[in-house]
Amino acid sequence: MIHTALNSLKNLHDIRQTTAQNLSSVDIPGFRKDLPNEGGSGFIEAMNTASARVMNLETGKAGFSDKQGALRQLGAQTDVAIMSEGYFFVQPKQGEIALSRRGDFSINAEGFLMNGAQELMLDEGLQPMQMPAFSEFQITENGEISVSPMDGPAGQFQAVGVLGTTSARGEVLTKGADGQIRRFDGTVPDVDQQVTLVQGALEASNVDPVEELVLSLDAQRQFEIGVKFIKMAEDIDRGGAELMRLPQN
Repeated sequence: MIHTALNSLKNLHDIRQTTAQNLSSVDIPGFRKDLPNEGGSGFIEAMNTASARVMNLETGKAGFSDKQGALRQLGAQTDVAIMSEGYFFVQPKQGEIALSRRGDFSINAEGFLMNGAQELMLDEGLQPMQMPAFSEFQITENGEISVSPMDGPAGQFQAVGVLGTTSARGEVLTKGADGQIRRFDGTVPDVDQQVTLVQGALEASNVDPVEELVLSLDAQRQFEIGVKFIKMAEDIDRGGAELMRLPQN
């Protein structure tokens, strides 16, 4: 009984961690809801005989929901949202190239295009996109970027590059220990430019805060039941020991 309860508490701990991560990321543009790890059952064996002790086993890396988040029309010309399946290519501050849905763009001090997580946005050749100083910014639905330079005539635009995207169709993706989206082997899909973009909008996180709060409360109640179950097992064990105790003169 105690073994079963402790295993249940361990599983609830993992679920609560996932729920807490989702709730803390509700306001992050393009965030993808984390899902619990897939798992199976493991039986403890002694002398080649299965015992009554069964453990839940996590297999593989954690998955995430690819459900489309709500689009918010905020009007900023450097806000870009993905309207279809797919991802931007980004270069995190540390680690290898990864995928992202985050489209709140800005320009850093060196003139490179980056998102709100300070990740460099990559072009179709998977190189950081360096931008000239501009007064206006335009991006087509297939990722072609053009700007009106600060030192040029008003209303005249020049092409500066193509934002790298991938539809990632048929790919199995996961979030690594750094929270970045890649394939299971740490690589990323090829650039295919089959993603549809829209300017002036941001995709919100696909986390439903009400659902996550309900899951959190349910996990808390189950945790309390598990603790009570351990106390019950202790009482039963103590009662059994007293019954088996030999009478003393």
